[in-house]
Amino acid sequence: MWERLKHMLIKEFIQILRDPRMKAVIFVTPILQLIVFGYAVTTDITEIPTAVADFEYSQQTRELVRRFESSGYFTVTRRLGSAAEMRDLVDRGAVKAALQFDPGFTRDLTRGRTAMLQVIVDGTDSNTASVVMDYANRIIAQYNREASREALAAQQVAWGVPGPDDLQPRLGGIDLRSRAWYNPDLRSRNYNVPGVIAVIIMLTSLLLTSMAIVREREIGTMEQLMVTPIRPAELILGKTLPFALIGFFDVALITVVAVFWFAVPIKGSLTLLFGATALYLLSTLGIGLFISTVSKTQQQALMSTFFFYLPAVLLSGFMFPIANMPEAIQYLTYANPLRYFLVIIRGIFLKGNGPAVLWPQMLALFVLGSAVITISTLRFRKRLE
Repeated sequence: MWERLKHMLIKEFIQILRDPRMKAVIFVTPILQLIVFGYAVTTDITEIPTAVADFEYSQQTRELVRRFESSGYFTVTRRLGSAAEMRDLVDRGAVKAALQFDPGFTRDLTRGRTAMLQVIVDGTDSNTASVVMDYANRIIAQYNREASREALAAQQVAWGVPGPDDLQPRLGGIDLRSRAWYNPDLRSRNYNVPGVIAVIIMLTSLLLTSMAIVREREIGTMEQLMVTPIRPAELILGKTLPFALIGFFDVALITVVAVFWFAVPIKGSLTLLFGATALYLLSTLGIGLFISTVSKTQQQALMSTFFFYLPAVLLSGFMFPIANMPEAIQYLTYANPLRYFLVIIRGIFLKGNGPAVLWPQMLALFVLGSAVITISTLRFRKRLE
């Protein structure tokens, strides 16, 4: 068996690596896809073109505008003299946000009243608008806290600090100090790039394996395999192992690019990452081989691959939360290996999770992969149909 398997592996690698285009697909395309998707798939919004209509132009308004500019999220491109200009710019899409300070802003702020600041956001894209509003609220809330502390300190200096005999009852307060774990800077790229790795590996492994047996039929080498003593299980194994090794190589290569190019931290164990990748490849390669066993031509195999791949990405939680999907659709996601591997790879990269946390997803991948590989082996018949 091992001798037959050895020659089968040699044959597969020769067939794969003798084609320069195939080598580009295996080693170059995943890197290009990661770079393109890594920059494209992000919800971070920076350098938002912003207009300022400052009808007060005081020290306080200038300080608040400065904070908007120095945050890195807003770029003041226009300073306006009227509200009509601001309305026109937002209508034409020349700016995505606008700040308007009405007369009396500084007077109300210094006297302890509620000062009115209007933030106008282009809500055509609701997701972008909600992110912009969140950025603005955080900047204003931080300025408001600091202004309140400065006003309180000024009052204490003017009135004197109360002594022990004339202490007045004071209202309690809440000191809110929020902290984001695992991704302190809230960079969406840290969350999306590991997901892109999982998606690219699925696409590559599906494309390679779905063509495996179909190619043998089309180029006429299936007859040669039929007269050999190789068994169906050995043929399936010989078709799977080369692509599994290529999958491991691609994972290592893409991980290096993610860490050193996109500066995505990897806090977990690399050994666990490759162990989980083996279970993931067991599933994806098994699905690719199943497609190969039921397809008559390479065109059918290619169409069937994308027929499975696109719903798998949509139902994995990569783009949309699974919890927000209808209950009937949520049950379909349990048969999707990408769902489990996304949890694993993000847990390893961002949280440093170990087997004690990730074992349910790893067990699901093992069961799913074993079932698909078994079905693919049973479907294969060492004869021409």
